[in-house]
Amino acid sequence: MHLRQLALNPKLKEHEYEGSSGKDEEIIHMLMRAIENGHKILLFSQFVGYLKNISEILKEQHIEFCYLDGSMDEKDRAEQIDLFQENANIKVFLLSLRAGNSGFNLTAADYVFLADPWWNPFTMKQAEDRAHRIGQNRTVMSYKFITKNTIEEKILSLQQRKNQIGREYHTR
Repeated sequence: MHLRQLALNPKLKEHEYEGSSGKDEEIIHMLMRAIENGHKILLFSQFVGYLKNISEILKEQHIEFCYLDGSMDEKDRAEQIDLFQENANIKVFLLSLRAGNSGFNLTAADYVFLADPWWNPFTMKQAEDRAHRIGQNRTVMSYKFITKNTIEEKILSLQQRKNQIGREYHTR
């Protein structure tokens, strides 16, 4: 888990770290480009600390956003979901992967950003599916942000290998 947090942003483990995070820079760049082109984005991470870091960057950029994590009660969750779905000015929804991977539809979004890979690819798929629902009338783009030469890349490689083995087994 520590290696995965370091791949996201070293500040998650080394609070004194003063450098930048390439992943943050790329995610913010992609967010800004999507917002400028009129898109709404779901940004998932399994680390609440990472979502808090991104929320600070969004505040500095004066970008309104909604937020949902596992500590929120049903009323607060429903308010955030409704606000994102109904308010055209709110372009970004930050969601913890566990809290946001099931139970509701977010068809206002047409971009899904997965900031970090999850060991179980089905959990990530469920998160992506928040925007792929009945009522969605646009193409949904999904992006996984993977830091090169880190545990994240190894997770993705293992998932692909496991998937290939499964396909080979089923074709026999």
